[in-house]
Amino acid sequence: MPDIPVEPASGGRYPPDMESRIAVLEQIARMTIASLERIERRLETGFARADLRMDRIDGRTDRMDGRMDRIDRRLDMFAAEHRSDFRWLLGMMLGTTGTILAVLAGMLGAMAHGFHWL
Repeated sequence: MPDIPVEPASGGRYPPDMESRIAVLEQIARMTIASLERIERRLETGFARADLRMDRIDGRTDRMDGRMDRIDRRLDMFAAEHRSDFRWLLGMMLGTTGTILAVLAGMLGAMAHGFHWL
């Protein structure tokens, strides 16, 4: 069987249609490089903006931490006031109850003396 070439013999380095294919691939590579550069620039810009936003958010969270500390102090103060108010109120209730019982006992004693029960 004789050796038959698959591609026709030509005078160039590559077959004629191969050079056009390589030119297309080189154009695609140039476009890809340009697109990647644009994407990188956009990402860098986006990252810079994100950094600025994160810095602003950090500032806000610091302020919120300060506000939350003040709110915690106020709540602790209110809780202490309520405890002291509760103790005062409980003391007044017990004192009033004791006074009422003493008056009732005195009144019963006066009635018992008046009706000659004692």
